[in-house]
Amino acid sequence: MRLVHLDLKGAAPRVSYLEQVFPLLSQLGANGILIEYEDMFPFKGELEVLKSPYAYSEEDVEQIQQLAELHKLEVVPLVQTFGHAEFVLKHEKYQHLREVERFPNSFNPHVPDTLTLVKSILSQVMERHRRSAWIHIGADEVFHLGEGTDSKNWMSRNRGDAGTIYLKHIKEVLAFIATQYRGLRVLMWDDMLRKIGVGALRGERMGVAAAAPGPGAWVAPVRVAPVPMAPCCRRCRAWPRCASKASSSPAGRGEGHGTPALPGARVAAAQEAAGWLAPFHRYDHYSALCELLPVAIPSLAICLQTLVNGGFTEETKRKVLEALGFQSMQLEQSTCEGRGTFPGAEIYHMVEQVNGHLKESILKALEEESAIKGWFSPYHRKRQFGNPRNMESFGSKVLKLHEDWESFVRDLRAHLERVYFPDAVEEWMEENVDPYLDPLRDLVRDYR
Repeated sequence: MRLVHLDLKGAAPRVSYLEQVFPLLSQLGANGILIEYEDMFPFKGELEVLKSPYAYSEEDVEQIQQLAELHKLEVVPLVQTFGHAEFVLKHEKYQHLREVERFPNSFNPHVPDTLTLVKSILSQVMERHRRSAWIHIGADEVFHLGEGTDSKNWMSRNRGDAGTIYLKHIKEVLAFIATQYRGLRVLMWDDMLRKIGVGALRGERMGVAAAAPGPGAWVAPVRVAPVPMAPCCRRCRAWPRCASKASSSPAGRGEGHGTPALPGARVAAAQEAAGWLAPFHRYDHYSALCELLPVAIPSLAICLQTLVNGGFTEETKRKVLEALGFQSMQLEQSTCEGRGTFPGAEIYHMVEQVNGHLKESILKALEEESAIKGWFSPYHRKRQFGNPRNMESFGSKVLKLHEDWESFVRDLRAHLERVYFPDAVEEWMEENVDPYLDPLRDLVRDYR
């Protein structure tokens, strides 16, 4: 299985864009999609509060699966059942289910309502994915486990530890899946299991396939010995995961930032992986957006073709260039030459312009123009006075720069709106464009 992980906790693409992307992923060698919906799932009833205003409809979810099937991509839904529960625990309705009251990261496994809620979430997701043979239960990064009052009391009474608490909760989740969805195979991330001794794992007879998680620096191939299988799941191996986005920090400002960043570690991981390719949209529900999917496609393409061919050879490179419509690429410089014909290529190039030229050109105009510093300083602007003769010496240049960037941004926004919902477009603009363009806008307003 070569799964592309669609992490939809931020900048979830419209279905119309996925319709364009799925054929490309299949062409590049993917045979499955791991879909982590979070608040993009069309929850209903008691769970409706979890939905984003822009959540997919039930019809959208069905269309996504049909599109995947059309292009021979197996759909694996991912439901976080322990950690990464911010999209649930941020709501006042579920605040009492937090492991530590102050932090909305992880479920408290000692409150009966927690398992009831997890079962409800799993049930609604699986109801819309009846054709899926796999379910991924997440279970990574269960921050602050064992730090809550209930956990401390439980460990004291039972002479247990956080690892025991973790296994107990996961077993309950697995038992529910085994009972309700006979034959459904289960996946989970392995980072929490690494902290638990092999003896304890064997004693609990955990029955899942574990996979090494993580963006950027976490891509080294990991061998995880399969643990003895419980009756609910079949034996399967572990896969490393390779981050295809430039997500080496929570702000997503990785190497290249807008270009196909692919350091040697990612190539090495992709060569040995079995595996996952993970375009992170956010580090968690509260963090800034990472790189946009259209911007990550060249890196994703390289990773997928490296997986398929067992290495990044000249033939691999040729196939990637052909699929993406580029003339050439230099991995060391994280650059691609040519227009590109893949879905979202316009966004790829326009984000490149934002990252490479927006800040630099505006800082040069505002900071290095001596006439602005001498005759239109913050003191002048605040008191609204200046000599028109001196102001005209820089005015036309500043007005032209402002007009050019505003026109460019209008075009960029139009392209983004074809791929993303309004909330993602606004967030990306506020994070990546406005901090640099707003000072220029302010100066032009004062000048006029």
